[in-house]
Amino acid sequence: MNTASVALTTDHTATRALEHEGVRVRWLTCMASLEGNGAKEAGTASGAPAATRRTARVDCDGRTEDGRTIALGGQVTQAVEGRCVRGDMTAKTGGRTVFRATLLGNCAAPATSRPPAGAPGQGVRPTVTVTVTVTAQPGK
Repeated sequence: MNTASVALTTDHTATRALEHEGVRVRWLTCMASLEGNGAKEAGTASGAPAATRRTARVDCDGRTEDGRTIALGGQVTQAVEGRCVRGDMTAKTGGRTVFRATLLGNCAAPATSRPPAGAPGQGVRPTVTVTVTVTAQPGK
């Protein structure tokens, strides 16, 4: 399980779930850490991948549009990159529980991919870089 993937996927799916419940999310950020086998490896969206499959602890903090705090925490047992997270997670805002979920997102959704930038039909093109080196000569 990759802690960065868990954190990012939880962030995206929890934001959608909160908004579905009527919470106007201003921002939400999540961190994940691996648990089990006496080892702990922390990660965020830029964290390192994990070598083995374990349970991850996920903690998210954020704010609503009207300034209330958002907190989501729990265990993740499976993450399907960008699509869903499974486990036991609880989201709270303004002191009340918004939801408790064992699944966030849609694990059966097709994988997301972005087409390359540029006009349709152009395909991938190399980036052109021009480098000019100027050497100053003493006395001139």
